[in-house]
Amino acid sequence: MRCDKAAAVAVGVAALCVGALVWLAGDVHAALGDTDPGRPASLVFGAVRLVADAAGAVAVGSLAFAAFVVPARWRRGLSADAYAAVRLASAAAGVWAVAAATAVPLSAGDASGQPPSVAWSHLADLVAATEEPKAWLVVAVVAAVVALGARSTLTWPVTVLWLSVSVPGLLAPAIAGHVSVGAWHDVATDAIVWHVPAAAVWVGALVALRAFLRRPSSEHRERVLRRYRGLTLGCLVVAVVSGSVAGLVVAGPGGLWSGYGALLAVKLAVCGAVPALRRWWGATRPLAAEVGALGVALGASVGATHLVPPSWLVERPSVQETVLGYELPAPPSAAGLLLGWRPDLLFGLGAVLLAAAYLAGARRLRRRGDRWPAGRTVAWTAGCAVVLVVTSSGLGRYAAGTFSAHMVAHMASTMLAPVLLVLGGPVTLALRALPPGPRDLLLALVHCRATRVVAHPAVAASVFVASFYALYFSGLFGEAMRYHWAHQAMNLHFLVSGYVFYWLVVGVDRAPRPLPHLARLGLLFAVMPFHAFFGVTLMNTQAVIAETFYRQLSLSWVPDLLTDQRLGGGIAWATGEVPMLVVVIALLHQWAAADRREATRLDRRLDGDEDERLAAYNAMLADLAGRRT
Repeated sequence: MRCDKAAAVAVGVAALCVGALVWLAGDVHAALGDTDPGRPASLVFGAVRLVADAAGAVAVGSLAFAAFVVPARWRRGLSADAYAAVRLASAAAGVWAVAAATAVPLSAGDASGQPPSVAWSHLADLVAATEEPKAWLVVAVVAAVVALGARSTLTWPVTVLWLSVSVPGLLAPAIAGHVSVGAWHDVATDAIVWHVPAAAVWVGALVALRAFLRRPSSEHRERVLRRYRGLTLGCLVVAVVSGSVAGLVVAGPGGLWSGYGALLAVKLAVCGAVPALRRWWGATRPLAAEVGALGVALGASVGATHLVPPSWLVERPSVQETVLGYELPAPPSAAGLLLGWRPDLLFGLGAVLLAAAYLAGARRLRRRGDRWPAGRTVAWTAGCAVVLVVTSSGLGRYAAGTFSAHMVAHMASTMLAPVLLVLGGPVTLALRALPPGPRDLLLALVHCRATRVVAHPAVAASVFVASFYALYFSGLFGEAMRYHWAHQAMNLHFLVSGYVFYWLVVGVDRAPRPLPHLARLGLLFAVMPFHAFFGVTLMNTQAVIAETFYRQLSLSWVPDLLTDQRLGGGIAWATGEVPMLVVVIALLHQWAAADRREATRLDRRLDGDEDERLAAYNAMLADLAGRRT
């Protein structure tokens, strides 16, 4: 079977799967007590969602193909093959934007149980009242931006930029869907954040590879095939594992034996069978088997979004489980903070993976005979441990429920973990441990224009300081705490803003705009008063921040929200001084070490000049002696 026929069959299989599931499911809204918008409306919405998901996957996967599969020429712009993949991503993103915009009224009608005519006449109210139409609106905006931006992209760093921009658009409908409801929705949401991009890269990279192989002038075919298999094999492993976790949470243990569970099992089995299919088909037909599996997996995935998860019909989550994903029945204790671990599949798992990667790089240097300071290894692993404890231990569990525990986690994520991480020098280690190709790509990212803008001292300090005030004194914190994905976005912002700021102040890695040590010290002292003032302001605030959210949780062991908030302000004021002291000590130590190195270089140069002058004097004496003779 040729690839063109296989692609046509895959599209037909996906559409047939979605249509059959929607038609046979019947009225799925009645089980939840909602009205049915009608089977034709459900069929149209299923078809539009299939187009949107497929186009989004092609856009993301093609950008990943151009960035990481095709050999990059980061100093001379994109190669012809990478440029072709980026143009494919731009065209797919245009289709993605149109389909997402079409899905806004359809999803509003599906969520409210209204036919399309009624949903369109009340579209603004329905979008404001439901979450999934907002997600599709975000997708339409992101896809339109990527479509326009990728069309004029000619360099590798900008390709990576559009790839990073497109991923949130891909995630928006997924994190607003089934995984965002009920008990354990925090774990399911984290799992789907791993699952969706991994599956999209597999789908899109497959389409981009098909287009690459059809060009007879394409170079580096064997290298591209090898890189494609390595990238997509990793994506398939991530997609199967994370999809299994999310499916188990959404379906529930009892729902695994239902039709919904069988559909999830088929999807995961097809994805897991791709490596075996590759060995079976070999090099003669490298795409036909994967394209067929793509159609089945994509159709099952889109069809499952229309069905009602079995856990919704069996379990009745409490208010705390609905909001947080778990219960907080008792106040925090030493045993609860130390032993009450709940895995954070994004930051907790990410911290473990980053620590393992760092240790592997340091080990590679040692095996090669190069020296790597043990203090940097200790600092990096300690920073990863702080992130793991803050997000996955009992502290992480209580941080979502009380303001005081949240402020402990916030201070650790913003002030402590970034300091330890930048002292580890991960970029320097990577540049020494990576092979030439990835090392050049990392250098391109570190010195690209976007990094220079983000790492500008004025920008980094402003974001680091303003984030405290903009988040807690604008009502944004209360809105963000309602959603697990927004809470995770806050954690990401805390870590990144702190890392960039302390990278400029005490970072081991060379910044795009290196500052003299006196300027670093001045930048640190300029920020410290704003942080202290933030803690004092919190302690003196009379209004409860995020009061609606905390009232909804209704934790019996937190009788006074204002007292807990003032405790959080005291924690912010007191705990921020210790990391600042560590930073000052580290900065002064680096300053003294730099002065010693400079003095050593100067002495060595002066010694060299003295030797040269002595040699010239001896030569003069020898010349005079020769003349006398």
